[in-house]
Amino acid sequence: MADTLKEILLDSSRRPAVVTDLQTLVDEEVAEKSGVSGTVIKTGYAAVKKIKPGIIGSAVDSLLDDFSAALEPIYADFKASGAADFGSYLPTRADEASDALLGVTDARAEKSSRDSIKKVYNKLRPYGKKNVEEALPRLGKLIDKHAAA
Repeated sequence: MADTLKEILLDSSRRPAVVTDLQTLVDEEVAEKSGVSGTVIKTGYAAVKKIKPGIIGSAVDSLLDDFSAALEPIYADFKASGAADFGSYLPTRADEASDALLGVTDARAEKSSRDSIKKVYNKLRPYGKKNVEEALPRLGKLIDKHAAA
């Protein structure tokens, strides 16, 4: 079993499956949103996908190295704790984990040369922390799945 997120998520033999699973996770998380904020998120997500088909998978792949590095300290703590299930552990560090992941996307959005992407990102960003925190159990389970592979 791999000991670091880099080994689990970035290995060239695993990465395509990881990217596919992460794209599915994002699609499922967006689909489950409800209410007014859910409508805003779904509309923004659809707009981004329409602006550039394939952008979600491409974005996941391009952000994966930085996401892995951002979560590595939390994963190291998980391993050191002896806990058996990262899907259960990750939400216990929700504030730290969501800030780490959003720090990556904030930096990337800031560097984007596409004003349309920046506009949509900035519109959705206020919902970011809550939505990332809600996705953490599923993200942790996904990492568990690939760690066991």
